Amino acid sequence: MPHLYPHLNGRRIVLASQSPRRRELMSMLGLDVECMAREIDESWPAEMEGVDVAAYVAGVKAEAYLDVLAPGDVLITGDTVVVLDGKVLEKPDNATHACDMLRALSGQTHTVASAVAVTTLEGGTQCLLDLCQVTFNELDDTFIHEYVATGLPMDKAGAYGVQDVMGLVGVVKLEGSFYTVMGMPTHKLHELLLATS
Repeated sequence: MPHLYPHLNGRRIVLASQSPRRRELMSMLGLDVECMAREIDESWPAEMEGVDVAAYVAGVKAEAYLDVLAPGDVLITGDTVVVLDGKVLEKPDNATHACDMLRALSGQTHTVASAVAVTTLEGGTQCLLDLCQVTFNELDDTFIHEYVATGLPMDKAGAYGVQDVMGLVGVVKLEGSFYTVMGMPTHKLHELLLATS
């Protein structure tokens, strides 16, 4: 595999996430990352529009990790939101909430907005946002309950993971990057890392 980022050789790269999905994507890009996770207030201003929330929260996360950065370090933060009819669907609070979300998404097209930010002490924070349109199959209520019972949707925006069984049987059309729906717009991260000095 080609070495995509020789200019980052020897530099500490911090991924502000404990998501095994994001860590796997970093590895696929050839990045050896140090993963961190903190409790962060991910609320956003009430007047903010749906898709803008992802970029805002990615920036908030970047600020929250500035104290762990040393000169030369590279911090990667990100956030993903699901937007249906202008309303942001966050991670579900409980199983009932997850079922309600999936019923709302059933048979509909929604937007997944994923933002990624790269921060250095020298260059500050640079953030890019990517959007993807996702169309769901009509979901049977029994399937919804069985899926939620697996626990898979509980830590995911919109209560589903495109990389698990919901993506296999629930998603019938995807316009945009699969990895954006998965939670990390890797093509945008690549662009940011190439520009990181």
